[in-house]
Amino acid sequence: MRDLDSLQRLARGDQAAFESIFRTHYAALVQIAESLLHERAIAEETVQEVMLELWRRRTSLAIETSLRAYLFRSTRNRALNYLRHETVIERTAPFLITETQAPATAEQDLADREIDAAVRDAVAGLPQRCREVFVLSRQQGLRYSEIAEILGISVKTVEAQMGKALRILRERLAAWLPSAQEPR
Repeated sequence: MRDLDSLQRLARGDQAAFESIFRTHYAALVQIAESLLHERAIAEETVQEVMLELWRRRTSLAIETSLRAYLFRSTRNRALNYLRHETVIERTAPFLITETQAPATAEQDLADREIDAAVRDAVAGLPQRCREVFVLSRQQGLRYSEIAEILGISVKTVEAQMGKALRILRERLAAWLPSAQEPR
């Protein structure tokens, strides 16, 4: 009965009801996600995405079980989707960066491999949404409007996520980027 009241209030846009649901279930959902993902930060991000989706879909939700069961199932599914996505990235990573010409020297070959590894690690370390947007834009060559349609987000969100991804990559790859103060 309490779930029904919370869901009705949520459907009306009652932020206090949403906050109550969030506080009540957040810690347990993070535990579930962390048990699957083995990384606290990704687990927290996963649960936040589940809660955000709950808020977005509040007017059209048709929960046939308890709210708790719905949130646990949603969190589990989102975590499993994340793991599947990571597996795809790992399998395709060797094919993403291709050599256009043979390295001039063994030293250049080593430097190229180090840079490739640094870029792969930096991209893999991006938050999930940033990584998705970055990969779809820079590696798949999709336009922002196409990315927005695929991910079900606005073009402005795609732009913001791409900006965030590029900023993070610039910071993480600073050692590999040419200095802005290079002598001429």
